[in-house]
Amino acid sequence: SWDTNENGVFGEWKGSKAEDGQIDLKPDVYVGRLACRTEKEVEVMVNKIIKYENTTHGQSWFNKMVVVAGDTYPEYPTNEGELGTQQAIDWMPGFTPIKLWTSTGTLTGEDDVINAVSQGCGFLFFDGHGNPMTWATHPPGDGDTWIDGLKVQDMNELSNDGKYPVCVVGGCHNSQFNVSMLNYLKIYKGIWNWYEYLYKGETSYECFSWWLTSVEHGGSIATTGYSGLGYTKEDKNFTGEASEWLDTHFFWEYGMNGTDILGEIWGNAIRGYLNTYPIDWSQPAGSFTSIDAKTAQEWILLGDPTLKIGGYP
Repeated sequence: SWDTNENGVFGEWKGSKAEDGQIDLKPDVYVGRLACRTEKEVEVMVNKIIKYENTTHGQSWFNKMVVVAGDTYPEYPTNEGELGTQQAIDWMPGFTPIKLWTSTGTLTGEDDVINAVSQGCGFLFFDGHGNPMTWATHPPGDGDTWIDGLKVQDMNELSNDGKYPVCVVGGCHNSQFNVSMLNYLKIYKGIWNWYEYLYKGETSYECFSWWLTSVEHGGSIATTGYSGLGYTKEDKNFTGEASEWLDTHFFWEYGMNGTDILGEIWGNAIRGYLNTYPIDWSQPAGSFTSIDAKTAQEWILLGDPTLKIGGYP
């Protein structure tokens, strides 16, 4: 159980040690979420999945991999997002990389992403910053400048109908599926609480990752991402990786280990992460090991876990 002290709060870790400790975070079943809010979205997703599995196999567009990144932490000397996407590329032999990077000028804004994805690709990887409504990053060494990669209002401009990638989003809160436009009305909670809903992007109709997945004539076929803060090695004082381990090892599972069922890739990556960074439940909240637990807990699969990546012959 994720509520070992039986107080109705799951995965609780806020004191000098985990209130809900000794949780087995390794997936026993592969769970994906189709976060449909309307019958129309159900129809769209069923049609996209059927089309993908029946028509993708053997198509040349599938062998392209689009990566979108920049300098995630300009205060550090490397372009972290670009290094992460390069690691993923290195683990995907046979795929042609399309690198949208701020350092090379190939990522200057949303149009670059829209144009690349609209040509069709097998995989799409964002590595940077996010909230439920947008993904963005920085040019090298410039923390004052933001370069947008995609926003929820851009999703309908994606025209890759029938050429859907599996997408991995590295960024905070991009897969926070419990957002709502009704948060606009919560000014009764006080002006500052209300303002938090606005600047955190929690007033979107749907979150970034699900919007990307559920757009009717384009977008992705499935998306993984974080429902909360996407921690990185910088948050662990460089003592080990966090979200970048999971994100890049998604591609290792497919490209190097040969796993081609979506949910199995998701589950194996989480299992591998927890084997690499075992959780010490006796440590306080905010410790590196608590970050590891949270990273595994919040990595969400929005899509059909039985999906065969690349489709059936």
